[in-house]
This record gives sequence, C-alpha cells and structure tokens, in this order.
Amino acid sequence: MIDGLVAGRLYGDAEQRIDKAGKPFTVAKVRANTADGETLFVNVIAFEASVCAALRALLDGDSLALTGSITPRVWTDKQGVTKPALDMVAQRILAVQAE
Repeated sequence: MIDGLVAGRLYGDAEQRIDKAGKPFTVAKVRANTADGETLFVNVIAFEASVCAALRALLDGDSLALTGSITPRVWTDKQGVTKPALDMVAQRILAVQAE
C-alpha cells in the first residue's frame, strides 16, 4: 500500500453499505486526470463516519480530494485494453459544496 492524495471528481453517487458485522461503510468512484491527460478511476472505500457522510453528501461531478492508503491495479475494458486504476481506503476528505 501507498499513502497518497487523490484529487478529482465524484463519478456517480457514493453508496452506503453494511458489512457482515452490521457496521456501515461507504463506497464511491472518483475520476482523476493524470499528468498526460488520461483518466484514472479510483475505487474508494471509507469507514470513518465523517468521511462516509461527506462522500454521501456530494453529487456526481463534484470536486474532492482524498487522502488514504492506495493500492494500484489494472482492469480490462470491453475492447480488451488494460487500463490502470487505484483502490483507496480513504481516511480524510476535502470537498467544497455549493450552497
């Protein structure tokens, strides 16, 4: 795992789920742009109540920055092309919400 900071836009809506022990957590997807203009998807999971609430308060396309543990991986699209992705356990969030 790597400690990292990711900034991007929420892709879709964050979703609250419940684990087998009955404890809530939140999952979300963030679309971030790389230095060369490519799009990188970050699969986010959060357990901290304040981070979960902040993620669920955002709307699709809202800007945010997250810090946490990152694990790099690859996925294959429908055309068979492999692409990079990141899995993140979010520990902190920074987001600006319009009033």
